Amino acid sequence: MDFCLSSVIRNAKQVLKLQSVDISRNQSDVPRGHFAVYVGHIEKKRFVVPISYLNHPSFQDFLHQAEEEFGFDHPTGVLTIPCKEETFVNLASRLNHL
Repeated sequence: MDFCLSSVIRNAKQVLKLQSVDISRNQSDVPRGHFAVYVGHIEKKRFVVPISYLNHPSFQDFLHQAEEEFGFDHPTGVLTIPCKEETFVNLASRLNHL
């Protein structure tokens, strides 16, 4: 089970194009139909995800968490979801298999 879970997480990270955080990055590295989101409480990781995620209630829950914690005026100006990276990767993996 542990092997299977680590394999799923590794694959999800590849699918999501996991990149280290670099706030000064240009938006041109985000493909059409996708958006960048930063995940984490202290150390944030950058993910590029399909816009279709916005339609899923589970992802919308993450957006509500972000709104509650940061409001609409986040100091860095980027969409940041305050959850554990593992939690986000698990959700993204499930959404990719729908």
